[in-house]
Amino acid sequence: MAQENKYIDPLPEDLRYMREALKEAKRALDKDEVPIGAVIVCQGTIIARAHNLTEQLTDVTAHAEMQAFTSAANHIGGKYLQDCTLYVTVEPCVMCAGASFWAQIGRVVYGASDPKRGFMTVGTRLLHPKTIITKGILEEECSSIVTDYFKAKRD
Repeated sequence: MAQENKYIDPLPEDLRYMREALKEAKRALDKDEVPIGAVIVCQGTIIARAHNLTEQLTDVTAHAEMQAFTSAANHIGGKYLQDCTLYVTVEPCVMCAGASFWAQIGRVVYGASDPKRGFMTVGTRLLHPKTIITKGILEEECSSIVTDYFKAKRD
């Protein structure tokens, strides 16, 4: 039987690193990209920073998380990120959750939920069974930057 993912309450450092992910989201916004940002932390050090680049790269897979996974893997010289934490401003989509499974990311921390496209729409089975989840960190800020972006696009 598959192990269930474990949810844990926020850790003291989660606010600090989510603020760094929000900085990345603002960089995406400056490029007129969907403002989602991510950082990957390993042993208390940010080893990857990324934001959405789907428009700039004309690549539907260029999500913040995917960019961060590539950067982190290059940084550590390997594809497995078991000792790392992904901080991302919005709940990962199913593609990014699947990539986190293959990277065996140790922990996923996200800000705003995405009830339409987030991985939770299909449950946590997309994450590696050992991946720990924390959600809702700076949720209001993480949600409002995306909501405001799409509202401006519609206006």
